[in-house]
Amino acid sequence: MAEKLAELHLAALHELAAELGVPRFRLLRREQLVDEVKARLGAGEPVAAEPEPEPEAEPERRREAEPEPEPEAEPEPEPEPEREPLEEVATEAVAGALEITPQRYGFLRLRGLEAQPDDVYISASQVRRCELRPGDQVSGPARAPRRGERHRALVHVDRVNGGEPLSDRLEFEQLTPILPKRRLALDHDPSDVLTRAVDLLTPLALGQRVLVLSAPRSGRTTLLRGLARAVDAAEGPELIVLLIDERPEEATAWREALPEVEIAIATAELAPVEQVRLAELALERARRRAESGADVVLIVDSLSRLAVASGKAAEVKRLFGSGRDLAEEEAGSLTVIATVVAGAEDDGVAERAVMTTESSLIRLDPELAAAGVFPALRAGECRVSNEEELREPEELAAARRLRSLLADLAPVEAANLVRERIQGSRTNAELLAALGG
Repeated sequence: MAEKLAELHLAALHELAAELGVPRFRLLRREQLVDEVKARLGAGEPVAAEPEPEPEAEPERRREAEPEPEPEAEPEPEPEPEREPLEEVATEAVAGALEITPQRYGFLRLRGLEAQPDDVYISASQVRRCELRPGDQVSGPARAPRRGERHRALVHVDRVNGGEPLSDRLEFEQLTPILPKRRLALDHDPSDVLTRAVDLLTPLALGQRVLVLSAPRSGRTTLLRGLARAVDAAEGPELIVLLIDERPEEATAWREALPEVEIAIATAELAPVEQVRLAELALERARRRAESGADVVLIVDSLSRLAVASGKAAEVKRLFGSGRDLAEEEAGSLTVIATVVAGAEDDGVAERAVMTTESSLIRLDPELAAAGVFPALRAGECRVSNEEELREPEELAAARRLRSLLADLAPVEAANLVRERIQGSRTNAELLAALGG
């Protein structure tokens, strides 16, 4: 009997322990759990085989083209599939980010976060039994579709976020936020004037909420790609790029520029509800990784388009407000770098929703960009909180001296001075050391 118990999946052991009344069974190691279950079953009693996931309806995901799609009707249940012994079912190991539908079943997104035909269905009972959350990285064996099914189905959950399925995980909001102090250098490429200028004026730290105020043709795509390359080149942080209501050709350009980065792109032809769905999944994915101890950087373009797609400020506030560093003994961090666009169809809703909640502000100047002046930044309007924790005293004094010089100059002159200083040095540390001297 012990051998049969040892072969059961952990979720099945938990279910059996719950039925037998084993106290605090979720805190026990597998060996201890097997011993407790064995003791309560008694010698000679049969052990039930691990249950196959219960069949559930798997509705077709309809994508409507209307701006305001009608709510989906409750799906009709699929025919009860003919049960087959698990040992005779051919399976393939899969892993993907979990999206949970309003009906509480889900799909594993195997390639990126967008829906694909080969995504894997996961039943509501598995979601409930393993206490899964949207954005969890779930792995396990998947079987082929049966009669009347459209997707492969997950047989059971093996791993969640790299470990065994766990209960009693702290929610993201229950974790302790702390002031961002861990600096992330952005001057890996000496020739990237715009990114180095941002690092010079508003140093980036893990856990910040970075708000980029921009306008059409102000260079925000250039800035975001430069920041993405710098984060990707740094050791440690994980990067997710979320683009909302983007042109299809821009989606291609982003993927070509950053082929190894996780990019979620809600292109312009998608219905607003689908754009919001993808934004929510990207955010949940970032939050789950931060809960698991990772340092995650989420780049979003733009909050204005998210406000238009969702029709409310709450989605914007939740996404941008998720940026935070978390106590080291509890979790990692989530850095949010997001744009708002002047003149967008949201009529400034996104900017009003998040202004004053940022820890770093970058303002791009479309007039400088149109005149060919780079970096096209309003240097005097860029700011960062808690800067004394991010710079050494000598560097901080030099940075303040530079800001004092720029404050007395017109925007064009200030931008030219910043460019000349950057082009005359290999790193920003060298630039500030020379200025301090």
